[in-house]
Amino acid sequence: MFKRLEAAQQAARSAPVEIHVNGQPVQARAGDSVAAALFAAGMDACRDTAVNEVARGPFCMMGVCYDCLVTIDGQPNRQGCMTPVAPGMKIERQLGARKV
Repeated sequence: MFKRLEAAQQAARSAPVEIHVNGQPVQARAGDSVAAALFAAGMDACRDTAVNEVARGPFCMMGVCYDCLVTIDGQPNRQGCMTPVAPGMKIERQLGARKV
């Protein structure tokens, strides 16, 4: 569904960063946001809505819509589009309303 621009692919040949998404290892690029890393890995949904549990994925990619909310290292409601990946980061799809 999404692919990187060819010029960006050549310009950003940075070392891969391993993150874990729902317990599975995923290779991301240093400097990518969590949302971009999820898209690049073929994942188009990162949360389910609290009311009807409908799958939602990153939409605006600039921190306005909040459709990219994920749980990162145990902390819920993190905006994936505004959070850069870090080695060893644990990302989980946020299902329904967050647990307090």
